[in-house]
Amino acid sequence: MNTDDRDAESRADEEAYLREAHSRLGTFVKHAEQALMAAKSAVLRPFDLTVPQYAALMAIRYLPGRSATQLARITGVTQQTMAATLDILDSRGVIERHTSTVHAKVRTTHLTADGARLVDVADQHVRVVEQRLTDALSSAEAEQFRALSTRVTEALRGDPSGRTSGDE
Repeated sequence: MNTDDRDAESRADEEAYLREAHSRLGTFVKHAEQALMAAKSAVLRPFDLTVPQYAALMAIRYLPGRSATQLARITGVTQQTMAATLDILDSRGVIERHTSTVHAKVRTTHLTADGARLVDVADQHVRVVEQRLTDALSSAEAEQFRALSTRVTEALRGDPSGRTSGDE
């Protein structure tokens, strides 16, 4: 096989892959998620924050006094990831942790004054990213997007085998 034949075969294989990828909704979900995370990362970089750190600070802002386990569940990360995230935020002086009054092995988490200022300013920048997302849709499309996103999330959290009720 000569070089031209290999190039043509490679292009055909790539086109076949792209057709297959574009036939799957997950491809579009992943692309949107990657674009959103990249945009958020870009606006958080000047504050030396990652998206998971920002998510943790936002959760603590609205739900002070929660444990690392509770914060992990709320923000959708593993307990190990949240523990590492909180260690970093603690070392920066933007959160403080205290022994729980309910259970001696549990530490509760609160924002410091610096942490409250940081999350307030960072959130203003993230809101601009979120507004770009909102502005790309009409009000009706945004409501439809929320409903469809909720429906597919619930569907994917169902039977982990991937079977549907008709697959008996």
